[in-house]
Amino acid sequence: MLHTADICDIQPDLATVCDLTLVSFGGSSTFYGRIRTIRVFEDNTLVKQAIDVADSGTVLVVDGGGSRRCALIGGNLARLAAARGVAGIVLNACVRDVEELADVPIGIVAMGSCPRRSRKEGHGALGEVLRFGGVVWTPDHWVYADRDGIVLTPQAVKDAAE
Repeated sequence: MLHTADICDIQPDLATVCDLTLVSFGGSSTFYGRIRTIRVFEDNTLVKQAIDVADSGTVLVVDGGGSRRCALIGGNLARLAAARGVAGIVLNACVRDVEELADVPIGIVAMGSCPRRSRKEGHGALGEVLRFGGVVWTPDHWVYADRDGIVLTPQAVKDAAE
């Protein structure tokens, strides 16, 4: 995988950089894949539904409205996502079960952690264009994440060494 800094150098006109500072909680700090979007607020029912049908190698982008009042992902959902082959999860919200998440082989970045669980009412939407972190998260575009940050591109970036 190309590093986010290299992508910004290779495609400066196409790459956009998320300006929201997100913390890495998963067992992998580097991940990339095609974007699948979920919009919810303090309710993770649709997050689980999206994980249940996720294609291997995708990145789930969850706009939780920036809430820090509850967690949308914990150890159980993270393990389920990893088992489905999800490459990563980007959360404009919080996680919980931080110690467990560190052992799950998936990239997870979030605003922070909160021990409180979310509601289970099924409110929200799947597959919408999302806007947070100063960027537009478009389904089927690509996201790349590493310790330098998060970069979005309209199509996959090919490594010159491939």
